[in-house]
Amino acid sequence: MKVKEVMHRGATCVAPNASVREIATRMRDGDVGAIPVKSDGRLIGIVTDRDIACRGLADSGDIDRMTAQDVMTENVVCCSPDEDVEAAIQLMEEKQIRRLPVIDAQKKMMGMLSLGDISHQVGSNLSGEVLRAVSDHHA
Repeated sequence: MKVKEVMHRGATCVAPNASVREIATRMRDGDVGAIPVKSDGRLIGIVTDRDIACRGLADSGDIDRMTAQDVMTENVVCCSPDEDVEAAIQLMEEKQIRRLPVIDAQKKMMGMLSLGDISHQVGSNLSGEVLRAVSDHHA
């Protein structure tokens, strides 16, 4: 099975200058935990709910003046839509991440692959293994 058969298409993205408050609102309204950041049509980062909490609030920044660029994770781990789901799962396990942006060869967003997407498409044993591996505490 290929990633493109499992992924969620049409992820909401923001520009690097989007306010953290706008991003948090989009997360709430879309019931998502991560928003990709694009510049010139290409993925340059991702803002997770954890990024907002740790880089925005915990670092005592002025959250009303902070932008995506201030809190985003750069060097985002991604996958290709033509990659096997098993390879994407292994990558999620290795990197302990819950969401993978799906990009084409030009770094254009195609969609997102999440643990939820995987759990709906693969057997419960495999999705349970992925959840345990991704949720393990960092060494």
